[in-house]
Amino acid sequence: SHRRVREHTHMPLSLSLATLSLAFPLRAPPLPPRARVVASAASDDLSALGFRSAAEAAAEQRLRRSRAEEAAGGACAGPSGPASSVYLVGVGPGDVELLTVKALRLMRDADLVLYDRLISPEVLSMVGPQAAMLYVGKEAGLHTRPQEEIHRLLHLYAHAGKSVVRLKGGDPTVFGRGGEELEYLEARGVPVQIVPGITAASGIAAALRVPLTHRDYADSVRFVTGHARSENSAPVAERYRWEVLSDPSQTLVVYMGLSTLPQFADGLLQAGLDASTPAVAVQDGTTATQRVVAAPLGGLATAVEEASLASPTLVIIGRVVSLLREASAGELAAAAAAAA
Repeated sequence: SHRRVREHTHMPLSLSLATLSLAFPLRAPPLPPRARVVASAASDDLSALGFRSAAEAAAEQRLRRSRAEEAAGGACAGPSGPASSVYLVGVGPGDVELLTVKALRLMRDADLVLYDRLISPEVLSMVGPQAAMLYVGKEAGLHTRPQEEIHRLLHLYAHAGKSVVRLKGGDPTVFGRGGEELEYLEARGVPVQIVPGITAASGIAAALRVPLTHRDYADSVRFVTGHARSENSAPVAERYRWEVLSDPSQTLVVYMGLSTLPQFADGLLQAGLDASTPAVAVQDGTTATQRVVAAPLGGLATAVEEASLASPTLVIIGRVVSLLREASAGELAAAAAAAA
């Protein structure tokens, strides 16, 4: 067999991270017991925690996406020294060329990188070869690691003196929970730097050649999330101020709203927004797998269901979408594939 079985031994964090570039199986490893996830900073084995090289992380991310397509904690030890900075880095909506120069520099210099499900393999491949990578992605109904555990890991490794980068799709503070991580770390004396990224609304609208505001169509833009907190049991109809969201002179952008799109659209219609209002849903925006479904608001949910769009899908609603030519959806998908 070409696979090698390696015995994990305890390894101090001061050990060179170059050791971590040794070969690991390309399949996603089983998650370690929670007790080992937040062990002492002096004895943690980074490979046992699931850290990988940038190349391995990119390969595993491809495998996770392939599997998804086929299917169509413990107490943290106290800090051992002064904390190094944690960088909350936005990497944009998916197109690797939309990375900022600062994000790219930090990715290339990082010791440890924690990354989400929405980070594309192409972006992960830009991380420096010396970095140890840890997947902490979330998706509906399945969280690899709870947010509280991610907080503790960031705290732990910052106090171990490592350069820690937390990669997030889009912008880290636009529905990315960057604010929660900022509060947690700063309350414990960890310096935090936020590196903004191009949020999905801006990147995807630009790829569609649809302006978010326009003097003749929309004098404001509003970002909302279609995904409620897990403890929020209120029905969609009770979560929003529909009279505000249904303003026809604004552009409405819905993040993470695929599963609630029928109820969300109905709420807007019930509040008086015209059923003929132009709307568009975009899966995997700015990437080679981008898919675009445009339809009037009244028929958007049905069109999206018939097209079997999957997460992540962004929805843009408003008169500016009328500037999207019918022929452009196929052209844009072809252009994204050619640029990949």
